[in-house]
Amino acid sequence: MTVTRGLEGVVATTSSISSIIDDTLTYAGYDIDELAENATFEEVVYLLWHRELPTKEQLEQLRKQLAENAAVPNEIIEHFKLYPIDKVHPMAALRTAISLLGLYDEEADVMTPEANYRKAIRLQAKIPTIVTAFSRIRKGLEPVAPRKDLTFAANFLYMLTGTEPNEIAIEAFDKALVLHADHELNASTFTARVCVATLSDIYSGITAAIGALKGPLHGGANEAVMKMLTEIGTVENAEPYVRKKLENKEKIMGFGHRVYRKGDPRAKHLKKMSEKLTKLVGEPHWYEMSAKIEEIVTSTKALPPNVDFYSASVYHCLRIDHDLFTPIFAVSRMSGWLAHILEQYENNRLIRPRAEYTGPAKRSYVPIEQRG
Repeated sequence: MTVTRGLEGVVATTSSISSIIDDTLTYAGYDIDELAENATFEEVVYLLWHRELPTKEQLEQLRKQLAENAAVPNEIIEHFKLYPIDKVHPMAALRTAISLLGLYDEEADVMTPEANYRKAIRLQAKIPTIVTAFSRIRKGLEPVAPRKDLTFAANFLYMLTGTEPNEIAIEAFDKALVLHADHELNASTFTARVCVATLSDIYSGITAAIGALKGPLHGGANEAVMKMLTEIGTVENAEPYVRKKLENKEKIMGFGHRVYRKGDPRAKHLKKMSEKLTKLVGEPHWYEMSAKIEEIVTSTKALPPNVDFYSASVYHCLRIDHDLFTPIFAVSRMSGWLAHILEQYENNRLIRPRAEYTGPAKRSYVPIEQRG
């Protein structure tokens, strides 16, 4: 056996959902650059699930289905009120809520393709309601009910703040959702596929994926980036802060990627949006700090920024709490997780790799009285 730590470079399955070839990311063959500039998130959801862009009628049907299924059981809302609010990270709340949601779905254990697709609709529709409800409840506010007349991105921002967002905010958030929707066999997606490969249910697969996304080496990176920017504070402090980190061989969050060598193709879109939004809200220093950090790290370590780096300042300028950055990642990535889960069910094989044993050689049992 050949051991590959972290499964780096190992091809574990076939998939028609997304690809990363020569530093180019595609969803079902469509370049992420084209989708980021032209497609809505709902179009991307349909594309990932069906491998084709929707017609106008198909898109309207999907939007209607998502709108009709956005409400969550009141038991989920009441359950949030039982949490130790000042101690619970939103990702832990989300992980628990999705698992709990499965208890209220009569089709949770029905494994037909039709039932699984209906559950996919419900999960994608409800995750924004869950994230925004928890955010408001922990602040002592009542959740805002979803509206059927708003787009997916607009509805999220509306439920979060209680105020209908402007077009620039909707555009920025929708673009971020498109860019985060899928990314081949990333850690959380692989976790979801491993889980459902046992023929466990969709809710278990999504709960497992959220657990993987919670880690700072995956979805938690953008929250860590914003923490770093807050610590730096001013553009003048950026260079000495980063130089010191590099001298101490400390990791600068938001840079480098296991798969990309020339750079994450998603980053440039969020960089443009960061520059635009920070100026709009009168806080250009967030973008200027980020650009300065990028200049230093890329010139010193030859590490380009990844999707997490500029998404931090984008979300901050949308007035989103920093610890909600990763749950928002999950709101988008739900579409990719569900696509991969449905694909896994279609042609399933239990995922069961091997490990090279490095422990002691074969030993004989010694009675406890004879052990020194």
